[in-house]
Amino acid sequence: VQLVESGGGLVQAGGSLRLSCAASGNTFSINAMGWYRQAPGKKRELVARISSGGGSTNYADSVKGRFTISRDNAKNTMYLQMNSLKPEDTAVYYCNAERAGRPPYDWWGQGTQVTVST
Repeated sequence: VQLVESGGGLVQAGGSLRLSCAASGNTFSINAMGWYRQAPGKKRELVARISSGGGSTNYADSVKGRFTISRDNAKNTMYLQMNSLKPEDTAVYYCNAERAGRPPYDWWGQGTQVTVST
């Protein structure tokens, strides 16, 4: 499975961005997916996660009410709509996909930079 993120960039505080993650390869082996982010000098953290069918989602407290995760399995693509962006949202955002079945395995994208200016 290969994951490719897009949609990052520079935006002013209060603005919006939409990230996309396109999956290719053995996509039928993908279970849940998620977005993570890593700011300079900080650990990578979970931003949002979505179940295989899209019916269940969870978010980090810091983004609840501002970010929305979704996926279109017909297009093998996951999205992250980010609204009301804050400077503290600045980070490299990574797409993650979990393998269905055992043993557990994660695939990662290369990351896309999101920078929110004041």
